[in-house]
Amino acid sequence: MLNEIHGFQAAYARCIDDNRLEGWPDFFLADGRYRLTTADNHRRGLQAGLIWANSRAMLQDRISALRQANIYERHGYRHILGLPLVEPQADGTARAETPFMVARIMRDGTTDLFATGRYLDIFARDAAGALKLQERVVVCDSSRIDTLLAIPL
Repeated sequence: MLNEIHGFQAAYARCIDDNRLEGWPDFFLADGRYRLTTADNHRRGLQAGLIWANSRAMLQDRISALRQANIYERHGYRHILGLPLVEPQADGTARAETPFMVARIMRDGTTDLFATGRYLDIFARDAAGALKLQERVVVCDSSRIDTLLAIPL
C-alpha cells in the first residue's frame, strides 16, 4: 500500500497544480472529510477549521463556487511533497502523514512560499477497491493564513 499512497499523493498534487480542480473531489470517498487548520489549533484539539467539508458533494460545491461565483486574483500552486509516513491499520485502512510546501504563482509571475505543513490522512478503499481519502486534515505550520485561500491545498 505504501507505493500506492506515494502515487496517490503525487496525483492529488498534480490535479491541483494543473488546475484540474473538478477532479479534486474524486480523491475522496463519498462521505470523505476535508479540513484545513493551523498547527496551533490542531495541537489544542480544536475541530473548527479554516475550511471544513464532510462529503465529496461539499467539495464539489466548493469547486463550483470557485469557478462560478468567487472573485479572486487568478493564481496557481506548485506542491512539493515529502515522503509519506504510512501506518497500515488493522481494519484495512491506513494512516499517513505527508509534509508539504506549496508555492503560489500569481498571473504576473510573482512566486511566493504560500504554505507549509502536513497532510494527516486516513485512506480507505471504495466499493470498487480504489484507494480514496476517508479524511484529510491539512495542518498548516503557520497561524498566518493569506486571505487568498481559494484553491484547496
